[in-house]
Amino acid sequence: MNRYPLWKNLLILVVLLAGLIYTLPNLYGESPAVQVSSARTSIKVDEALLGKVSDALKVASLNPDMLSLEGNSVKARFADTDTQLKAKDVIIKQLGDDYVVALNLVSRSPQWLTNLHALPMYLGLDLRGGVHFLLQVDMKAALDKALEAATGDIRTSLREQNIAYSGVSRDSDMLTIKFRDADARDKGQAELKQRFSDFALTEKDQGSDYLLQAKLTVVAERRIQESAVQQNLLTLRNRVNELGVAEPVIQQQGADRIVVQLPGVQDTARAKDILGRTATLEVRLVDDDHSYTEGGVVPFGLEAFKDREGRTLLVKKQVLLTGERINDAQPGFDNRDNEPAVHLNLDGVGARKFKEATRENVGKRMAIILFEKGKGEIVTAPVIREEIGGGRVQISGRMTTEEAQDTSLLLRAGALAAPMEIVEERTVGPSLGADNISRGFDSTKIGFMMIAVFMVAYYLMFGTISVFALAANLLLLVALLSMLQATLTLPGMAGIALTLGMAIDSNVLINERIREELRNGVSPQAAINSGYEHAFATIVDSNITNLIAGIALFLFGSGPIKGFAVVLCLGILTSMFSAVLVSRALVNLFYGSKVRLTKVSIG
Repeated sequence: MNRYPLWKNLLILVVLLAGLIYTLPNLYGESPAVQVSSARTSIKVDEALLGKVSDALKVASLNPDMLSLEGNSVKARFADTDTQLKAKDVIIKQLGDDYVVALNLVSRSPQWLTNLHALPMYLGLDLRGGVHFLLQVDMKAALDKALEAATGDIRTSLREQNIAYSGVSRDSDMLTIKFRDADARDKGQAELKQRFSDFALTEKDQGSDYLLQAKLTVVAERRIQESAVQQNLLTLRNRVNELGVAEPVIQQQGADRIVVQLPGVQDTARAKDILGRTATLEVRLVDDDHSYTEGGVVPFGLEAFKDREGRTLLVKKQVLLTGERINDAQPGFDNRDNEPAVHLNLDGVGARKFKEATRENVGKRMAIILFEKGKGEIVTAPVIREEIGGGRVQISGRMTTEEAQDTSLLLRAGALAAPMEIVEERTVGPSLGADNISRGFDSTKIGFMMIAVFMVAYYLMFGTISVFALAANLLLLVALLSMLQATLTLPGMAGIALTLGMAIDSNVLINERIREELRNGVSPQAAINSGYEHAFATIVDSNITNLIAGIALFLFGSGPIKGFAVVLCLGILTSMFSAVLVSRALVNLFYGSKVRLTKVSIG
């Protein structure tokens, strides 16, 4: 009646053993480390790099506790932060600019656990320390950029179809195309309807001019704004990868904001510098037909920017090419004067546009403008001597080696579809994170101990069995979080503490049902069997309702709420396993073999 078959006992034992193995890495803590990854896609991270790092550390008499090749990076673990910083300087000097060398934290768990893919949980910003940024995307700039690009594309389209037009101008969010006669306007309208479906077209007559006004539809505006946020998300992820940061949190918050959390980052100044620099690249034509004095009025259709020598140049608003078309960007040197430069490779569309722009504007100057934090600076403005094909472009002009490296990193990571501004910045120190871990651990420990005292005092032996089942539940929950490589935050630790309280409810239901059966005069063996069988339906019902609430929190919540929901849902699943199967197996072990059981210790 109260015996499990051998296979079920073995299954429970295997599950608990696996839970123990995958929980162990979390008990070893973390050590300071140096992480080396490639700065270029063409350079591989392999055993040869591992050997170079090892040799460099040996020459400097720095002995890492661990040196290994993990995925696309080499990691060297050290005993303290002083040795870690020395090792970083040594490795940078040895490897040069082809690799990204970043400070990090790695687990101290032994190699045999790592070989079993038993890894610790990721710790969130509030537990590990690090940097938190909240960035706001400039949605108006995204729409302005789309309208400027459309202005040039409309001109090109009408020219290709030999449709005569007088000009294309922009006023706020409206594009106006002028035609000399109604027939040309009709042809132009038919062409634009076919190629520019995002615009709503309306006809208007103004004196002898036949006008066609184009305005972005509401659906198109929304799509452009959403696309800008998504592209910026991708760009930020690429930049974080360039920094060599592990376990980052980069996610959208609301319609126009992005949260970036970099747990464990020690070099916070460089993280802020790279992420805070919202660099975008634009190629425009210089206007040499108009003169401009500082503080004067900028002619219509032009903008004024300063170059690196402090001179002000007028450039046309029409954008010939943007950084979105950049496939790769690498620091290097100009072959003519050996000055630092940035070498760009354009994608197919970018190469075609650049080729057309240089072919049509031979003899004119072309400005390459770098926008950072909303301010544009002309990096270089060379004269177009001939058509430039092949998709290879060079940016040079009074930049240092470090500026060339940082600029190439930003452009290589991808251009931002729209500028962003840091509206919130927060740094959590490692000591505060350690304090949060200590407090969270202490609260869980004290809660567990208080539950254990109550259960043992109230239910005696069955209470003790319930405590063992609760410990198994905690073990399995931590193991699952580790296996899934979930990120644990303070709300997640609150979810663990809550799970303990919810999990013990199932055992209370079982114990009370057994007590009730004993009061009704049922034999102890039958009472135990009836208690587990009849309480199971109630346990399932209550846990399913909690699971539904947890799933709703996960689907509709964000950030910390999602972390709490993940822990809650997993805790519900592990509590059903431990409260029913594990506790029943222990009860069977103590009482199942006794044929003539007359009394049980249940208070």
